[in-house]
Amino acid sequence: MEMPIYDVVVVGGGAAGLSAALVLGRARRRVAVIDAGEPRNAPAAHMQGFLSRDGLPPSELLAFGRAEVEGYGVSLIPDVATQVLHDGTSRLRVVLRENGPIHARRLLVATGLRDEIPDIPGLRERWARDVLHCPYCHGFEVRDQKLGVLGGSPAAVRYVQIVRQWSDDLVYIAPAGTLSAAECHQLAARGITIAEGTARQILVENDHLCGVALDGGQTVSCDALFVPPRFVPNCDLLAGLGCDLDEDGWPITGADGLTSVAGVWAAGNVANARAQVITAAGEGSAAAIAINADLVEEDVQNAVRTFDGSRSTSELSNEPTHLQKELL
Repeated sequence: MEMPIYDVVVVGGGAAGLSAALVLGRARRRVAVIDAGEPRNAPAAHMQGFLSRDGLPPSELLAFGRAEVEGYGVSLIPDVATQVLHDGTSRLRVVLRENGPIHARRLLVATGLRDEIPDIPGLRERWARDVLHCPYCHGFEVRDQKLGVLGGSPAAVRYVQIVRQWSDDLVYIAPAGTLSAAECHQLAARGITIAEGTARQILVENDHLCGVALDGGQTVSCDALFVPPRFVPNCDLLAGLGCDLDEDGWPITGADGLTSVAGVWAAGNVANARAQVITAAGEGSAAAIAINADLVEEDVQNAVRTFDGSRSTSELSNEPTHLQKELL
């Protein structure tokens, strides 16, 4: 059975991947989107900050997006891409777990990232409910409530100052001895309470977060807790292809998401940890335009070769044969 050949295979059916597929489908490219059906924002009830779709459940946005791209002939394949290989030509061979391999002239990886969060009992169960990571995504919904921020890293001190924008009642939980005198002064200046200790348990009452238990028996009450996670890109496919990664393991991309490997692009959270849904969609669109332009260049080169080859054959066929020359 011959392997399908697509102009572009998009791995990842989130905002970045579907936005790219929409642009490429409208450009009349043959496109397949491979998606495992495990979006990062699945636990979230609503998506904020997306113009005209503010408050929409993330699952509905993806459903709208899938319907739109299918309207332009894009193939949606529910599967996992386990490996991408060079097939000895300019094409890439995308190996799927269930449906077998397919070929792509170009590849866009939009597999997102995963959040590594502290291993604190009860925390993961409340993730994206009242344990939150992005104040721009969720801050307005918990405005003026009693908020907590789980600290412990230098970046968390700046993070809590950002969260302060949404509430005057804010407590910063940090292990003892981790704050400098200057940091304590800055926190006090903005009315941020400091609770020194290590978080041991997330406290829940009537299916609502009510506080954090610290070592030593202290309890910090709060209605919502912000936790800055560690972002880890889902870039195994890119690494396997030999794409350049930075010292933290993130793919290095140029203009419009092009990686160091020809024919391979990355868009959305797999390359940009700070990309919100609307940003990821924009990056997918920009990558798609760049990919189509790259394909057009190849199409031109192929057309010229075919055109020149047909002209040469035609010119040879119009030359007199040896017998015709003798008759002449």
